[in-house]
Amino acid sequence: MYRALDPKKIIATIDLLRRRIDERFPHNDLAAVAADLCAAARDTQGKAEALAKPGWIFQTLVTALIASLAGVLVYAVRNINLAVANTETTNIVQTLEACANLAVLGGVATIFLVSVKSRMKRRQALRGLHQLRSLVHVIDMHQLTKDPSLVTATETITASSPPRHMTPFELGRYLDYCSEMLALTAKVAALYAQTFPDPVVVEAVNDIEMLATNLSGKIWQKIAILRRAVQSEEIVVVSR
Repeated sequence: MYRALDPKKIIATIDLLRRRIDERFPHNDLAAVAADLCAAARDTQGKAEALAKPGWIFQTLVTALIASLAGVLVYAVRNINLAVANTETTNIVQTLEACANLAVLGGVATIFLVSVKSRMKRRQALRGLHQLRSLVHVIDMHQLTKDPSLVTATETITASSPPRHMTPFELGRYLDYCSEMLALTAKVAALYAQTFPDPVVVEAVNDIEMLATNLSGKIWQKIAILRRAVQSEEIVVVSR
């Protein structure tokens, strides 16, 4: 069945991409970024599997506490003194109010304890998603100075100009690798929402996916410019 993301296949895809980058650009830091992404994917796999576990010890403690509160309430109700001397309206109202307060307190405590585990898992997931969001920006930084319009143009290089030693083919592959890494980072983030569908976590995952998609769209605009520039250069060469 293909209805869920397989973290092992995602990790294998990222590792294969890392090798492709290292073989194409052996002295470029982009391969190191891919290696960091692969490590983050392995870490995410472990965290996602931990989030999916029910946490039996914590649930047992919560259940025991809830049972204790219920037992205290039952004991208080069963031991109400209903003697004639205590059946005045004031005494009955006070007794019922005390039982109601105990029930409300027990309910609030139960809701709080039940939500503690969920908040802990949410905090762990958001911490991991923050790291993945940072990786998205790191990937974007690596393609930031790759200007396709300057590949086939005559430019005046200044002392502060970034080095541009790539051929049009190499630049196209470099940009494509960055786009693949952005897409894979979003898939790694989706593992958190898949195993722990908390509304806050799902929203954070959607934000990362949207960020990666927008940045990837900008990269593909560069690739389109590069292809047009190469085609235009080929037309000029042929016409000569």
